[in-house]
Amino acid sequence: MKVVAIGGSSAPQSYNLMLLNYMKKHFPDLKMSVFSVRGLPLFNEDDSLPDSLKDLSDQIDAADAVIIASPEYNHSVTSALKSVMEWLSTSVHPLHHKPVMLVGASTHVQGSARSQIHLRDILLSPGIQAFVFSGEEFFLGNCRDAFDEQGDLKDEGTVKFLEQCVREFGDFANVVNRAEKEATE
Repeated sequence: MKVVAIGGSSAPQSYNLMLLNYMKKHFPDLKMSVFSVRGLPLFNEDDSLPDSLKDLSDQIDAADAVIIASPEYNHSVTSALKSVMEWLSTSVHPLHHKPVMLVGASTHVQGSARSQIHLRDILLSPGIQAFVFSGEEFFLGNCRDAFDEQGDLKDEGTVKFLEQCVREFGDFANVVNRAEKEATE
């Protein structure tokens, strides 16, 4: 399955990008391309779609699914990630009916649970209308201590749970894509 993964943090040492890179390394069936919101221009409805966002939009269009890793700032998503969602919901709509999995890493114990609630609402909005995977949600709390020096998750229980989430998301994405294909034939 071809997957576009978006890291929602602008931090130079993003734990969310570490999580996505871990997933890319340990789940090779996902064939992941990892993008960061770092350095992308803030949304301005008066501007045309920047080339960097056009490239991301094209990659999402060609993908079977999307994984978004969101940190949590003040109980919500980052302004950079929200800006990307705005760009991808105006002149282009690559997330429309696209299977999306939410994951996230946070230095706090609850992980990114509250930001994922906000992100889910954004993705379900009329301008986006993504199919957001629900059920097994992956919130990596206390992420400063979660990775070893090689960028691998240290806790075996966390690894097993992430494996389960990814497996179930793969099933979900296959069902969604099959239904979308049948609906357009």
